[in-house]
Amino acid sequence: MAKTTRSDNNADSRPCSDGSIKRLSGHFKLLSEPNRLKILCSLGLECRPVSDVVSATGISQTNVSFHLRILREAGLVRPERRGSFIYYCLPDPELLRLVGDFRDWMESHSISDKVAPDDKKAAQR
Repeated sequence: MAKTTRSDNNADSRPCSDGSIKRLSGHFKLLSEPNRLKILCSLGLECRPVSDVVSATGISQTNVSFHLRILREAGLVRPERRGSFIYYCLPDPELLRLVGDFRDWMESHSISDKVAPDDKKAAQR
């Protein structure tokens, strides 16, 4: 009997289906903001209060809070109340691994860190 994969069960779960592309591009766009990616990486595998994220990233408290709200609404971080403080955590440690894997893939394939001129125009639209 053949092993069933998620893509066999749901055509929209394939990486290149229209629905998957729309969701992926939205999240890649969200993570294309360097401060958001920096915040995600600063959380690591621990829950941290905003003040720790500010210290770890050097981003102002106002900007950290702004970006955490966007990341929270996208489901990429989750808030956890501890007394009078709100700590932010990654919903799944797999997210940090995926970011690291993508970085490693780029480095191993000598992917340029510069955006191609045509892509800059598209990114500004």
